[in-house]
Amino acid sequence: MRRLTQCVFLVLLMLGSLPGMRAQTHYEGQIYVGGKAGVTLSRVNFNPTVPQTMLPGMMVGGTFRYVEERHFGIIAELNVEQRGWKEKFDGYDYSYQRKLTYIQLPVMTHIYFGSHRFHGYFNAGPELGFMLASGTKSNFDYAHFESIEGFPSVNRSTDQFNMKIDKRFDYGISAGLGMEWFKDNHHSFTLEGRFYYGLNDVFNNHKTDVFSGSNSMSIMVTLGYNYRLK
Repeated sequence: MRRLTQCVFLVLLMLGSLPGMRAQTHYEGQIYVGGKAGVTLSRVNFNPTVPQTMLPGMMVGGTFRYVEERHFGIIAELNVEQRGWKEKFDGYDYSYQRKLTYIQLPVMTHIYFGSHRFHGYFNAGPELGFMLASGTKSNFDYAHFESIEGFPSVNRSTDQFNMKIDKRFDYGISAGLGMEWFKDNHHSFTLEGRFYYGLNDVFNNHKTDVFSGSNSMSIMVTLGYNYRLK
């Protein structure tokens, strides 16, 4: 508890020193707009557990970045991302996946370092999302799996096969590492890996519901282009 208090105090002290840094060094703010696209790997953390592998998907979006201090700024994005879950049937030739398409709004702190032509950076912050669509893909009749002889339903959660998504709104935390190459003063290209952890559940989680937890998590790898406006 003491170490946690010390860490919080150190962070607050660092944040409090930013106005002083601004007063000591004049730095002209920079504004960038751009786009990004890439691939995702996702799953849903069910409780009780559902055997899974990572579900591949895609994402695309637009970015706005404002750099106010040297090595420090803020990024806002508007993205469309596919996430969900893909179930695992060890020893059986069955497949089932549910793909959920979200529109996302992450707002993140942007910390960067490096030379004039090349930056490494770290982004982190909260994210809001809303589910636009849900699609299911399977090689068996998941609505009537009870009639399939030998189907591995023993010691396995199966309610999620037919359950509708209860919570379309999602929120969580995103954090990522990346690098940026500046072609010139106006054009740059980025490569970023990011992790998202959802704090809201996909299904209802009351005592009488099937799952007490069903939050999303995903890994994203994207390529981006940015244009400097100012």
